[in-house]
Amino acid sequence: MPIFKKRPKVDRKPAKSDVWARPEMLVTFRAEIMPGKNAEERTFRIKTVLANGRVTLYDFPDEHRRGAFEPLNFQKAVARKG
Repeated sequence: MPIFKKRPKVDRKPAKSDVWARPEMLVTFRAEIMPGKNAEERTFRIKTVLANGRVTLYDFPDEHRRGAFEPLNFQKAVARKG
């Protein structure tokens, strides 16, 4: 009876429920990252979502991770439309 068993490799793709962003979605950088700018100036549209969970934005350089943005509040978005 072996003490150390080899475990089969598991595919590490994010689960469908773990997807936090979609192309063309609006995201707002945290205020700590862009001090002195209001939320409207810190809001950008997602261009692509990469396989590692990072995103690229229109009109803003580099890749960014989920932690760089304010948490999504869908209720706030609905209130603005109404």
